[in-house]
Formats: sequence, structure tokens, C-alpha cells
Amino acid sequence: MRRSLAKLLMTLTLAAGSTTLLMACNTTEGIGKDISATGDAISGSADENKGY
Repeated sequence: MRRSLAKLLMTLTLAAGSTTLLMACNTTEGIGKDISATGDAISGSADENKGY
């Protein structure tokens, strides 16, 4: 009984997390744009902080 309850709880937690992520971007294209923007921000910050 406890094992099935723990499995159910884990499944519900994963489903809620996945739903939250998908709602944030709506589409695969949106996810790609978000990842690209993050990469651009990291590259820009690295360029600004070069010591040479």
C-alpha cells in the first residue's frame, strides 16, 4: 500500500512539474527561443567580462 502511494505521489509530482514547464513555453519553438536567449545572455556576459 505504501509503495503504491509513493509511486502515485511521484507520478503526480512529475506530471505537475512537466505541465508547468510546458505552460511556460507553450511550444517546442518557444523552448528553443528560451534556450537560445539564455545562451546569448551567457555569451554576452562572458564577452563583457573578458580580461583581455
